[in-house]
Amino acid sequence: MTGASPPPNPTSGPVVWMRKNLFATPSDTLLTFVGLLFLAWILPPLYGFLIGRAVPPGGTVEQCRVENVGACWAYISSEIDFFIYGFYPSVEYWRVNIVFAMLALLIIPLAMPKVPYKRINAILFIVVFPIASVILLSGGVFGLRYVPTEQWGGLMVTLIISVVGICLSLPLGIILALGRQSSMPIIKSICVAFIELIRAVPLITILFMASIMLPLFMPSGVTVDKLLRALVGVTLFSSAYMAEVVRGGMQAIGRGQYEAAAALGLSYWKRMGFIILPQALKHVIPGIVNSFIALFKDTSLVYIVGMKDLLEAVKTKNDAIEWASPTQAITGYIFAAAVFWMFCFSMSRYSQFMERRLNTGHKR
Repeated sequence: MTGASPPPNPTSGPVVWMRKNLFATPSDTLLTFVGLLFLAWILPPLYGFLIGRAVPPGGTVEQCRVENVGACWAYISSEIDFFIYGFYPSVEYWRVNIVFAMLALLIIPLAMPKVPYKRINAILFIVVFPIASVILLSGGVFGLRYVPTEQWGGLMVTLIISVVGICLSLPLGIILALGRQSSMPIIKSICVAFIELIRAVPLITILFMASIMLPLFMPSGVTVDKLLRALVGVTLFSSAYMAEVVRGGMQAIGRGQYEAAAALGLSYWKRMGFIILPQALKHVIPGIVNSFIALFKDTSLVYIVGMKDLLEAVKTKNDAIEWASPTQAITGYIFAAAVFWMFCFSMSRYSQFMERRLNTGHKR
């Protein structure tokens, strides 16, 4: 009988993970220690400012004015309504809350692949939800008080512009990408001119044109709503970039796919709708979501047309004298950054989930 062999080395666990990912080579070990030193240098001050020396919600302004105080979260909790609703009448907040609830109830099941009744859900989100939202937010009908868009603001405006821009820029971008690859010279020239013109100027210029120049071309006495100007400008700007993302995905599809679809006798729109676009959009999911994230962050530029989005609402309240303190402004900007990060990070994680789900060709 041979003697007992030693047990095999473990292949899982925290120690194995650290040895493989943090201390595999001398350079990895050096970088790990440098990273630990950086965290030891940056984390204690951050903890002290954000938590340790911070004034919690419910505190007073006198506490925020103490020397060497941390973040004034009492200021955020006191002004949270303005950051979310802007100048919207407080007695009508329930209308905005209903719109928020409808958005969550429709978009969450739509984003979950295994939830049934996707077609009904999509119709409700694309057709019913916009009409109901306009009626609830604007009012003026069914006994609802009329609230002009000049009183809208805060997170509400940020979400409205981003959701509308995302929902419209993707189909517009697909149409522009198809038009740019069209064999008809007029359609191709129009799409190329539009894409190159929009991409050649920054978004702030487009919003400035929508705010200052557009009314000059309208008939006398006709005005364009400020929110509508922002929606049109952001949507057109994002659709031009989306068109190039989609076109890149279409060019990545092998020529044999086009020829095979044509050999089946499919029409142009069936070839694109059933064969080419599903593959192209799957390849460019990171680019599409990147455009969505950029659009969401670019909503902070709508102050050009006089709208107070989340960042502009924070900037407005940072000048409030009643909450004046050494950390008032930085606390407000940290709050705005946290909100933007939460939405952008969620979109990024969802795009990774969809990549893994649709990556059927070569599983990782």
